[in-house]
Amino acid sequence: MITWRSEREIAVNIEEVWELFNDDQIQRIMPNVVEHVLLEKKPGMVGSNYKQSYKEGKRVETYVVTVLEFEETETRKHQKWSFVLGKAFEIEFSFTLTKLDEGRTRFLYEGQNKGINFLGRVLMKLGEKSNNKVVQDFMDTVEREALKQNIRT
Repeated sequence: MITWRSEREIAVNIEEVWELFNDDQIQRIMPNVVEHVLLEKKPGMVGSNYKQSYKEGKRVETYVVTVLEFEETETRKHQKWSFVLGKAFEIEFSFTLTKLDEGRTRFLYEGQNKGINFLGRVLMKLGEKSNNKVVQDFMDTVEREALKQNIRT
């Protein structure tokens, strides 16, 4: 199993950062997600499902993402998602935003990727080193897009 936890401060208001996690904005922070469609919305969002398609090179993988946790208050925004990729990996990850003050937000991104069969476990071992780069690239993208968002408003 691969786990990660990365945190950084973004010099942007929490509401502006949170907008990037809206359904219609998700491709700004996850550019390889070519489709993100709500399948079923549950009250309070927990249990809601999305069909998501992810493009890597010429290959497109489609899977169902389930919202496991959701919180949206004035000072804290949080979502935890789960999905199975290629019948080989079970992935859970969360985004947590905490308001530090009117112009600063703490962004925490954490999760785990677990091989659910022999092939998944072998492939995870091979990809272990690249996981940190993927996490840092995501953090950089969220910060960059948040700063762009901040300039527009």
